[in-house]
Amino acid sequence: MVEHLPPDGALARKLAGHHWQHSDFMLAGLVDLTAQLRVDFGNANRAEKAPPHEYPEPVWRPGEAAAKKAQKKKDRRERAEARTGYMRIVAQVTPEHAEG
Repeated sequence: MVEHLPPDGALARKLAGHHWQHSDFMLAGLVDLTAQLRVDFGNANRAEKAPPHEYPEPVWRPGEAAAKKAQKKKDRRERAEARTGYMRIVAQVTPEHAEG
């Protein structure tokens, strides 16, 4: 029943988490590359004493914020696990300094 659904349909967007297709990602990469080439051309032809231009920020792509959020959540969980392990060792080695 779901074999012939369109690749940009509601189910595909829900599973991917965004509505971008491969061509959208390729276009974003092309825009980034064009902007970098423009900066490279400007830097190659600038005055000797002029400061070089910085590369522009890359074009936004879906999933970047979600990946950062997932990484922060993972880091928070790892810190909590490390603290729990540390407190367990402290409680075993020096019971007088154990919390709670």
